[in-house]
Amino acid sequence: MKLPLQITFRNLDPSAAMQARIRTLVERLERFSGRITSCRVVVESSAHRHRQGALFQVRVAIAVPRGEISIGATHRLDRAHEDPYVALRDAFDAARRKLEDYERRRRRRLSRQADSSRG
Repeated sequence: MKLPLQITFRNLDPSAAMQARIRTLVERLERFSGRITSCRVVVESSAHRHRQGALFQVRVAIAVPRGEISIGATHRLDRAHEDPYVALRDAFDAARRKLEDYERRRRRRLSRQADSSRG
C-alpha cells in the first residue's frame, strides 16, 4: 500500500487486539492483490456503552487504480454482529469478493487490449 492503513473506532474504545486483527485481514487482501493503494476501516458500535445487544458495523474502503472498493455497514440486523470479530470477518469477506471481481475485470480488460494489439 502506498498510504498507511487508517483505522477508526466510533462509539467504542480502540482495542489493540482488534487493530491487530484488522491489520492481519488487510495483509491478506494485499497478498491477493498488490494493486491496493490505501485502505480505511471504520468499526462502529450501535450503542455508546458496552452492553448486550449492541451491534457492530464495519465499513471498509479500499483504493485501487481507477476506483474504490467500498463495503458499507454490513448486515445491520445480524445478531451475530454483537461480536465485533464476526462483523470484521463478514466485512472483509465481502471486501475480498469485491476485490476478486475487480481483479477479474482488470485481467479481462488487459486480455482484450492484448488481443486488439495482435489483431
